[in-house]
Amino acid sequence: MSNDLLVRIEGLNKAFPGVQALLDARFELRAGEVHALMGENGAGKSTLMKILAGIYERDSGLIEYDGRPVEITSPHMAKSMGICIIHQELNLMNHLTVAQNIFIGREPKGRFPLFLDERAMGENARELLGTFHLNLDPATKVGELTVAKQQMVEIAKALSVESRVIIMDEPTAALNDSEIADLFAIIEKLKSRGVGIVYISHKMDELKRISDRVTVMRDGQYVGTLNTAEATVQQVISMMVGRTLSEHGRAETPAAGETALEVRHLCRGRAIRDVSFSVAKGEILGFAGLMGAGRTEVARAVFGADPVDSGEILVRGVPASIRSPRDAVSLGIGYLSEDRKRFGLATGMDVQANVVMADLRAFLAGGVFLKKSAMAAASERYIRDLAIKTPGQRQKVKFLSGGNQQKVVVAKWLLRDCDVLFFDEPTRGIDVGAKFEIYRLIESLAREGKAIVMISSELPEILRLSHRVAVMCEGRITGELSAAEATQERIMHLATLRQENGSGQQE
Repeated sequence: MSNDLLVRIEGLNKAFPGVQALLDARFELRAGEVHALMGENGAGKSTLMKILAGIYERDSGLIEYDGRPVEITSPHMAKSMGICIIHQELNLMNHLTVAQNIFIGREPKGRFPLFLDERAMGENARELLGTFHLNLDPATKVGELTVAKQQMVEIAKALSVESRVIIMDEPTAALNDSEIADLFAIIEKLKSRGVGIVYISHKMDELKRISDRVTVMRDGQYVGTLNTAEATVQQVISMMVGRTLSEHGRAETPAAGETALEVRHLCRGRAIRDVSFSVAKGEILGFAGLMGAGRTEVARAVFGADPVDSGEILVRGVPASIRSPRDAVSLGIGYLSEDRKRFGLATGMDVQANVVMADLRAFLAGGVFLKKSAMAAASERYIRDLAIKTPGQRQKVKFLSGGNQQKVVVAKWLLRDCDVLFFDEPTRGIDVGAKFEIYRLIESLAREGKAIVMISSELPEILRLSHRVAVMCEGRITGELSAAEATQERIMHLATLRQENGSGQQE
């Protein structure tokens, strides 16, 4: 790691309507350094980096780049200076190829100015991908790639402009262990070339593995900077939340209750293969498995979002016909998607509208007019009960932190009084403090008699919350464990247990 300072930020301030996002914030980045930026959702991390990347303009404060004060007024200007940001929400065009996405706006021209040189673009992309050992075909359309591969395309875009500063916002959120190892190898190569990397993450275990220093923010303000080698995880957490968080033990298995949902022999191509399970009132059933195991596909199929080939679903012991999410909701089933911004929220609308949208008919007078006072009262009740941090119920959801956005989705389904709730990656992209709040919320819902199906890629989360654990691999449930039986080793064994075919050979 070099001592050459690439970026210095001092006294930065930024306000949005009703929110002071940054107050006297500071940060610095050296050449050849991975500097982790930590903090709870709403701490100001992304806002600070979006100012550096030219997406937002600061209200006041100093930014120095290469030792000189600079005004970064647009993303285009930032890129031209060698500053690139890779967002948590990927910014790709699915109908274009990998090569076209990498060089969008900078395509090589052919012999005639109006024509692009697709061949040269493909060769340039292949050379770039090969340099960093990115296993991607430049001719593949991005929409055909997994989220993990799409993440690699975003990284390749940043590398293609010879960036000196790369900001990575939750880069491993959708990656499995082998893909994370590949990403870290790329980061090490970038460090050796003198590239400075700002690494925003909520995953504490990644700190020691990849970062040189860590800066912590809280409530839009700078808290402190530590050398990673000397810092402890508990120290960083305490700086983030301003208090000590204590781990709970494992969930206690509740007394057997009435079966709320039963799924029998569900099938959909190779994605879901003869899946059967049940969940009782007051129970949390954890679904574990590697990415692509079929967990989300099962949840979407039960919720009616995707069609099935065969199988039976029983709700409270009665066979149910679920052909659409509307059918599922009418039967008291709610689904909190892993992609809450795409499938769970209308981010351009306010908190109140999002809370009541799943049960809007209940707020109609005469079938025509909305009962606005009743909507306001319902929204206010859930803001209070779920401790949603917002300036008011008219605040647009896009301005809330990830943890508070997740609570708004929960409020929507609680208002609908769903008896069965699917939580798909409930804490993805949520900071450690908000995670504990979501954990308490899920446990509270189970105590109230809700049946919870929780899908999570984080094994400590599965082990902490689940009363039973169903493990999937390649579209099948390969085993089920009680809370007492479940360990990370047993879960991982089942998650990699490929089924044998009739000849006794593994598929």
